[in-house]
Amino acid sequence: MELPVIDLGPYLGIAGKSAGGDSIDPQYRGLCSEVSRSLRETGALLVKDPRCSVEDNDRFIDMMERYFERPGEFKRLQERRHLHYQVGVTPEGVEVPRSLVDVEMQEKLRAIPKEFQPSTPKGPDPKWRYMWRVGPRPSKTRFQELNSEPVIPEGFPEWQDTMDSWGCKMISAIEAVAEMAAIGFGLPKDAFTSLMKQGPHLLAPTGSDLQRYGQVGTVFAGYHYDLNFLTIHGRSRFPGLNIWLRNGQKVEVKVPVGCLLIQTGKQIEWLTAGDCIAGMHEVVVTERTVDAIKLATEQNRSLWRVSSTLFAHIASDAVLKPLGHFVESPLAARYPPMCAGEFVEQELAVINLKGNKTEP
Repeated sequence: MELPVIDLGPYLGIAGKSAGGDSIDPQYRGLCSEVSRSLRETGALLVKDPRCSVEDNDRFIDMMERYFERPGEFKRLQERRHLHYQVGVTPEGVEVPRSLVDVEMQEKLRAIPKEFQPSTPKGPDPKWRYMWRVGPRPSKTRFQELNSEPVIPEGFPEWQDTMDSWGCKMISAIEAVAEMAAIGFGLPKDAFTSLMKQGPHLLAPTGSDLQRYGQVGTVFAGYHYDLNFLTIHGRSRFPGLNIWLRNGQKVEVKVPVGCLLIQTGKQIEWLTAGDCIAGMHEVVVTERTVDAIKLATEQNRSLWRVSSTLFAHIASDAVLKPLGHFVESPLAARYPPMCAGEFVEQELAVINLKGNKTEP
């Protein structure tokens, strides 16, 4: 199955002229319905955004390849364990796949047909990750550690500009999709974006060393969902991402050149009372990954698999609760009102990123 590709260009052209969803042309309303339908049924969406070019993605990945190729002792200088790893680098062997520690998820896994079963990780993920905050943060917040100052590695003068530029462009794409999804769900156009303002958005590229871990079946990111609102990725140079549709079918994602992949997180599930559920996914070395490794080796390119991932969040001090007509959902009771920052801290503790606040 191929995911639909939505060109955001036409919507962006009329979005600034329309104050709300009611006055949107039926043609664009249909496009918005397609966005919400895809997020509801597949937990994912491919988009083209004229503001996010292939060159932007390449510039970002080139820099991150150079960073991840640096020695481990250099990269660990950017580690901030006491801040929940929410800024700076997270070394390999730290993030724990939820499927290893969540009993309820393990029960659901056993019910998945054999052909759609996820790969079984043998322990923590063997990938590095870099967290870089994107966009303004609130001057006053109860969740200061989720809104911490950025960490810049030495020897990368272009770091801040490259991270901020690509991060802001991907946030803009998320905001357009969030508006379109809201209209498609029958909510006000700004139902989601108003809650995203000054959220702890994180550009969070991963780095996986295919020279060390390039064997078929190696699990870089075990079966899990994302805890945030929506996640967006630029195209990676090495395939390996699998997602699960709402009907339980496992699909290998192929991102066309020039496209961005968007996935649903737990916060949008909360806001829609489960009408749109957090998408399950994994990153695994496949035969297609091995083919890409061979080609990269022949072309003398980096063998670090970089994902240009950005986590878009609801603001830490905002309340997560079913919005609009979703309050009437029979499932609404499963999604009680909760401060978004508290929700994030709970989720981080489960996957081992909370750390110990008393440690340096």
